Amino acid sequence: MRARYRTAGAPYILPAMQSAASRPRAHLPWRFLAIFYDMWPVMALWFLLSFLFNLGYTLAGHDAREYIQPYTLLGWLLWAACWLAGGLYATVSWRRGGQTLGMRPWRLRLVDMRDPSSAPTWRATWIRYAVGTVSLLAAGLGFLWAWIDRDRLTWHDRASGTRLERVPKR
Repeated sequence: MRARYRTAGAPYILPAMQSAASRPRAHLPWRFLAIFYDMWPVMALWFLLSFLFNLGYTLAGHDAREYIQPYTLLGWLLWAACWLAGGLYATVSWRRGGQTLGMRPWRLRLVDMRDPSSAPTWRATWIRYAVGTVSLLAAGLGFLWAWIDRDRLTWHDRASGTRLERVPKR
């Protein structure tokens, strides 16, 4: 359903009210550029978490030059905390405005496939983040799937019931 308004006698369709089928898709290079941009604030969060973990490790009685060893319980907890911090960054951004910082320059927006006018649910955003992680760990195959998918959707688009759209210029 489109909202029509008359301007100087001609109907005008609001870009935000266009049907989901008429909105342009987010091409794969834009997705990868958005991920590259989002890597920087996420890495800043990871550095902060690593600092706090190592500070706590030092305050617990370990030598100041001794760091958390990889493949130990504390090392795995640090990785899990970093993954969760990245997930909070992404899911909160997607819920608040449909965009992360990296999605804004390429005018990409995350929408729910069932109701593009509303924000995706928390469940959908976390499913998207988890399956997106698997997509990246599988050498990007979940992203490359968009080239052969009939609707140009990635694994995480399909799993979460969301998709990225290109927002028209104002």
